[in-house]
Amino acid sequence: MEQNKDYAILLYYCYTHIENPAQFREEHHYFCLSLNLMGRIIIAEEGLNGTVSGLIADCEAYMKAVKEDQRFAHIDFKVEYHHSHSFKKLYVRAKSEIVHAGLHTIDPTIRTGKHLKPADFKALKAQEDVVVLDVRSNYEHSLGKFKDAITLDIENFRDFPDKVAELQHLKHKKVITYCTGGIKCEKASAYLLEQGFEDVYQLEGGIIKYGIEAGGEDFEGKCYVFDGRIAVDVNKVNPKVISTCYVCQKPSDRMVNCANEECNNHLPICEDCGWEMEGACSDTCKEHPEKRPYNGTGYYQKELNGYNPYLNVKRN
Repeated sequence: MEQNKDYAILLYYCYTHIENPAQFREEHHYFCLSLNLMGRIIIAEEGLNGTVSGLIADCEAYMKAVKEDQRFAHIDFKVEYHHSHSFKKLYVRAKSEIVHAGLHTIDPTIRTGKHLKPADFKALKAQEDVVVLDVRSNYEHSLGKFKDAITLDIENFRDFPDKVAELQHLKHKKVITYCTGGIKCEKASAYLLEQGFEDVYQLEGGIIKYGIEAGGEDFEGKCYVFDGRIAVDVNKVNPKVISTCYVCQKPSDRMVNCANEECNNHLPICEDCGWEMEGACSDTCKEHPEKRPYNGTGYYQKELNGYNPYLNVKRN
């Protein structure tokens, strides 16, 4: 545990078979409420995907209980520490996929790229016949990526299959995929194999685990995360800022969401410009009637849209 940090942030996923996702959602939802966890959890027939925060003891109880379920015995929790909750609400939802890819025919429990531990990834990525492929979205890799990694011009992960045609010249190389926590690579690497790529790997546990276990060497910039922190430092060895403020173009790795709710673009904006623009990315957004009040963080909790985490929950 890090000094003066009483909360943990868990990032995790598990591809497995859940026979009745709706029923499991109800049970899992109540369990998370009982532990005072906050965050976002997705449940589907293909598995479980979540990122939650809570007091360290509550998070430890959650991890223990999840791992005791044989369906999730092999789950890998990435654990970081924080001074408070990194979420303000709890969402537990049943969906058709645990990460939206549209690749319904691919089952990572049957075939996927070879998993590389952080230390093995560090050793392999510098070899001449190796290509490191970032499978995340534009706003993520523009803030931070591995040195010399190939990035794709995609707004969402569901666009990944359409971009594979641009990678055909790499079919005979060793291709290592990576993402934030590993979940996207399970399907991305499996899809590459399906498309005829011969030697495909994936960074196990993603950028977050690489930072925790291997010091984050050669990850340039910050890693975008899907909680109230927005972006986190990864590299403790040779850090480097690669992004620039969208407004003034000075180096900045301070990530915000545009205060204009209709824009909501994820952009690096330095602190001075953040206050000057009231959290907006342009004068048009600054004057927009839907602009949200800026509190200096650039993080805005999503609206619940009628979702009530306590609906139908009966407490003893």
